[in-house]
Amino acid sequence: MKCQCGGEFELALARNVQQLLLPKSSPSCHWCCFGVKNLMANGLGGDFFDFITMPDGCQAVFLGDVTGHGLHASVVMSLLYGFIHRACLKSCSPLETVLETNQFLQSFAERSVKYDHFFSSTLFFGVINPDTLEMQFVNCGHLPPMVRRDKHLFTLNSTGPPIGFFERPDIEMRSFRFEKNDRLLLYTDGISEATNADNHMFGLRRLSQLLMHSDDNYLEFLDKIFAELKNFGAPNPPQDDCTAIIMDFHPFLPPVPKGQSLPP
Repeated sequence: MKCQCGGEFELALARNVQQLLLPKSSPSCHWCCFGVKNLMANGLGGDFFDFITMPDGCQAVFLGDVTGHGLHASVVMSLLYGFIHRACLKSCSPLETVLETNQFLQSFAERSVKYDHFFSSTLFFGVINPDTLEMQFVNCGHLPPMVRRDKHLFTLNSTGPPIGFFERPDIEMRSFRFEKNDRLLLYTDGISEATNADNHMFGLRRLSQLLMHSDDNYLEFLDKIFAELKNFGAPNPPQDDCTAIIMDFHPFLPPVPKGQSLPP
């Protein structure tokens, strides 16, 4: 009798390969704490992210969401993930990297009118100078990352359309300077657009209030986001891929001599 489990094995293999691409841990540095939590719909999806130390020592962070989800999104995600890593070796400019990535997607779209809309993605790409905590970034149609500074909330709004749609997209590069104790939250629409049994949406307002009123450390806060989704009644596994990245900024602290304590 012929085994009918070949398709399931191939899907499991695809899931495992995709998980190998994504980082298993966040970078460790003296000026910032990084945390990330990711939950794919059906084990395969189109969310992609990473933290890359650039050739000049700056720190890149990116988060994207490929059009659609499932197997085809995971294929495009894998292509994008590899290309962005390659592009980062040549340039420390977020704008140059994103424009080159857009051209890469366009080259696939030109080959097939039938599948061209699958080769598109939202993308937030930022490069942070550790010495100044200034970030240059582009936001190509991605939901606006949020920055909490004391009682104030800043949003890093879109600076251009999603990549893959236009041959020469109008994309602007902007900058934002972080300060001590700032918290940056990046996320995908699988979180903000999650719905419960009553068809109510989790929403950006609920997410921003969670950011503004939480005193948990960065890892606990990541867990709280997904716990709140569960309490809200969002399905598990989710209907769409869910990814959240937290960055807590703090100044460089030199080693403390034995017998002394850290300054407040």
